[in-house]
Amino acid sequence: MSVETMSLSGRKKEVSNKKMTFWESLYLVAIVKGLWITIGHLFTRKVTVKYPEEVRTRAAVWRGQHMLKRDEQGRENCTACGLCALSCPAEAITMTSAERKPDEKHLYREEKYASVYEINMLRCIFCGLCEEACPKDAIYLTESKVLVPASYEREDFIFGKDKLVMPLEMAMANSKNKN
Repeated sequence: MSVETMSLSGRKKEVSNKKMTFWESLYLVAIVKGLWITIGHLFTRKVTVKYPEEVRTRAAVWRGQHMLKRDEQGRENCTACGLCALSCPAEAITMTSAERKPDEKHLYREEKYASVYEINMLRCIFCGLCEEACPKDAIYLTESKVLVPASYEREDFIFGKDKLVMPLEMAMANSKNKN
Protein backbone atom coordinates (compact mmCIF):
# COMPACT_ATOMS: atom_id res chain seq x y z
CA MET A 1 0.00 0.00 0.00
CA SER A 2 1.50 3.32 -1.02
CA VAL A 3 1.34 6.56 0.92
CA GLU A 4 -0.86 8.18 -1.73
CA THR A 5 -3.63 5.59 -1.40
CA MET A 6 -3.48 5.25 2.41
CA SER A 7 -6.35 6.77 4.43
CA LEU A 8 -6.34 6.88 8.23
CA SER A 9 -10.05 7.57 8.56
CA GLY A 10 -11.20 5.23 5.80
CA ARG A 11 -13.37 8.00 4.32
CA LYS A 12 -11.03 9.05 1.56
CA LYS A 13 -12.83 9.49 -1.77
CA GLU A 14 -11.38 9.85 -5.19
CA VAL A 15 -12.50 13.04 -6.94
CA SER A 16 -13.47 12.81 -10.59
CA ASN A 17 -13.32 15.71 -13.01
CA LYS A 18 -15.91 14.42 -15.47
CA LYS A 19 -17.78 16.81 -17.69
CA MET A 20 -21.27 17.84 -16.48
CA THR A 21 -24.30 17.14 -18.61
CA PHE A 22 -26.58 19.90 -19.81
CA TRP A 23 -29.16 19.33 -17.03
CA GLU A 24 -26.47 19.22 -14.37
CA SER A 25 -25.03 22.49 -15.62
CA LEU A 26 -28.43 24.18 -15.11
CA TYR A 27 -28.32 23.16 -11.40
CA LEU A 28 -32.08 22.55 -11.40
CA VAL A 29 -31.75 19.29 -9.48
CA ALA A 30 -29.62 20.99 -6.80
CA ILE A 31 -32.08 23.89 -6.49
CA VAL A 32 -35.06 21.53 -6.13
CA LYS A 33 -33.22 19.53 -3.45
CA GLY A 34 -32.47 22.74 -1.53
CA LEU A 35 -36.09 23.90 -1.76
CA TRP A 36 -37.28 20.49 -0.57
CA ILE A 37 -35.09 20.77 2.55
CA THR A 38 -36.45 24.28 3.22
CA ILE A 39 -40.07 23.15 2.86
CA GLY A 40 -39.36 20.24 5.20
CA HIS A 41 -38.17 22.67 7.89
CA LEU A 42 -41.42 24.64 7.67
CA PHE A 43 -43.34 21.73 9.22
CA THR A 44 -40.95 20.87 12.05
CA ARG A 45 -41.39 21.89 15.69
CA LYS A 46 -40.02 25.33 16.54
CA VAL A 47 -37.27 25.53 19.18
CA THR A 48 -37.79 29.19 20.03
CA VAL A 49 -38.77 29.86 23.65
CA LYS A 50 -40.90 32.91 24.37
CA TYR A 51 -38.73 33.88 27.34
CA PRO A 52 -40.73 35.92 29.80
CA GLU A 53 -43.81 33.74 29.48
CA GLU A 54 -42.05 30.39 29.06
CA VAL A 55 -39.02 29.49 31.13
CA ARG A 56 -36.74 26.82 29.74
CA THR A 57 -36.08 23.98 32.17
CA ARG A 58 -32.49 23.70 33.31
CA ALA A 59 -30.46 20.52 33.27
CA ALA A 60 -29.80 18.64 36.50
CA VAL A 61 -26.13 19.64 36.32
CA TRP A 62 -26.90 23.37 35.99
CA ARG A 63 -24.29 25.62 37.58
CA GLY A 64 -25.38 29.14 38.47
CA GLN A 65 -23.60 31.99 40.22
CA HIS A 66 -20.68 31.46 42.57
CA MET A 67 -21.06 31.90 46.30
CA LEU A 68 -18.60 31.83 49.20
CA LYS A 69 -20.11 29.89 52.09
CA ARG A 70 -20.29 30.81 55.74
CA ASP A 71 -20.57 28.38 58.62
CA GLU A 72 -23.44 28.30 61.13
CA GLN A 73 -21.79 31.05 63.21
CA GLY A 74 -21.49 33.38 60.22
CA ARG A 75 -17.73 32.97 59.69
CA GLU A 76 -16.27 32.58 56.21
CA ASN A 77 -15.15 29.08 55.27
CA CYS A 78 -12.42 30.18 52.83
CA THR A 79 -8.86 29.77 54.14
CA ALA A 80 -7.14 31.26 51.06
CA CYS A 81 -5.35 28.04 50.18
CA GLY A 82 -5.50 28.96 46.48
CA LEU A 83 -6.54 25.53 45.18
CA CYS A 84 -9.61 26.98 43.47
CA ALA A 85 -7.44 29.50 41.62
CA LEU A 86 -4.99 26.76 40.59
CA SER A 87 -7.72 24.46 39.33
CA CYS A 88 -9.50 27.16 37.30
CA PRO A 89 -8.74 26.47 33.61
CA ALA A 90 -9.75 30.01 32.61
CA GLU A 91 -7.62 31.60 35.34
CA ALA A 92 -10.60 33.67 36.44
CA ILE A 93 -10.01 33.52 40.21
CA THR A 94 -7.54 35.74 42.05
CA MET A 95 -7.06 36.00 45.78
CA THR A 96 -4.83 37.58 48.36
CA SER A 97 -4.37 35.96 51.75
CA ALA A 98 -3.97 37.70 55.08
CA GLU A 99 -3.47 36.71 58.72
CA ARG A 100 -6.45 36.93 61.03
CA LYS A 101 -6.14 39.45 63.83
CA PRO A 102 -7.23 38.51 67.36
CA ASP A 103 -10.33 40.71 67.18
CA GLU A 104 -11.51 39.03 63.93
CA LYS A 105 -12.16 35.55 65.35
CA HIS A 106 -15.89 36.01 64.81
CA LEU A 107 -15.33 36.69 61.05
CA TYR A 108 -13.00 33.89 59.91
CA ARG A 109 -12.69 30.23 60.91
CA GLU A 110 -8.96 29.76 60.36
CA GLU A 111 -5.92 31.92 61.06
CA LYS A 112 -5.49 32.62 57.36
CA TYR A 113 -8.27 34.09 55.24
CA ALA A 114 -8.79 35.62 51.82
CA SER A 115 -8.64 39.38 52.23
CA VAL A 116 -9.26 39.80 48.50
CA TYR A 117 -11.22 37.18 46.56
CA GLU A 118 -12.26 38.04 43.00
CA ILE A 119 -13.76 36.11 40.13
CA ASN A 120 -13.68 37.60 36.66
CA MET A 121 -17.05 36.56 35.25
CA LEU A 122 -15.98 37.45 31.72
CA ARG A 123 -13.37 34.70 31.90
CA CYS A 124 -15.28 32.16 34.01
CA ILE A 125 -16.62 29.15 32.09
CA PHE A 126 -18.76 27.83 34.99
CA CYS A 127 -17.04 24.45 34.90
CA GLY A 128 -17.27 23.81 38.66
CA LEU A 129 -13.62 22.79 39.09
CA CYS A 130 -13.14 25.45 41.76
CA GLU A 131 -15.98 23.87 43.71
CA GLU A 132 -14.43 20.42 43.47
CA ALA A 133 -10.92 21.58 44.39
CA CYS A 134 -11.89 23.43 47.58
CA PRO A 135 -10.95 21.35 50.66
CA LYS A 136 -13.05 23.51 53.03
CA ASP A 137 -16.20 23.47 50.86
CA ALA A 138 -16.02 27.27 50.80
CA ILE A 139 -17.06 28.01 47.23
CA TYR A 140 -19.94 26.52 45.34
CA LEU A 141 -22.00 27.25 42.28
CA THR A 142 -25.60 27.88 43.21
CA GLU A 143 -28.66 26.42 41.55
CA SER A 144 -30.24 29.85 41.16
CA LYS A 145 -31.56 30.89 37.80
CA VAL A 146 -29.85 34.28 38.13
CA LEU A 147 -27.16 34.78 35.53
CA VAL A 148 -24.41 37.36 35.49
CA PRO A 149 -26.17 40.70 35.04
CA ALA A 150 -25.48 42.62 31.85
CA SER A 151 -23.40 45.76 31.98
CA TYR A 152 -21.37 48.09 29.78
CA GLU A 153 -18.35 48.32 32.10
CA ARG A 154 -15.75 45.57 32.41
CA GLU A 155 -15.27 46.34 36.10
CA ASP A 156 -18.85 45.30 36.82
CA PHE A 157 -18.00 41.72 35.81
CA ILE A 158 -15.28 41.32 38.43
CA PHE A 159 -17.10 39.93 41.44
CA GLY A 160 -15.43 40.61 44.76
CA LYS A 161 -16.29 39.39 48.22
CA ASP A 162 -19.10 41.95 48.38
CA LYS A 163 -21.02 40.00 45.70
CA LEU A 164 -19.73 36.50 46.45
CA VAL A 165 -20.02 35.99 50.22
CA MET A 166 -23.21 34.33 51.36
CA PRO A 167 -25.55 36.70 53.25
CA LEU A 168 -25.58 36.12 57.00
CA GLU A 169 -29.33 35.45 57.05
CA MET A 170 -28.91 32.68 54.48
CA ALA A 171 -26.11 31.06 56.52
CA MET A 172 -28.29 31.07 59.63
CA ALA A 173 -31.21 29.58 57.68
CA ASN A 174 -28.94 26.84 56.30
CA SER A 175 -27.76 25.91 59.79
CA LYS A 176 -31.38 25.63 60.96
CA ASN A 177 -32.22 23.42 57.97
CA LYS A 178 -29.31 21.07 58.78
CA ASN A 179 -30.54 20.59 62.36
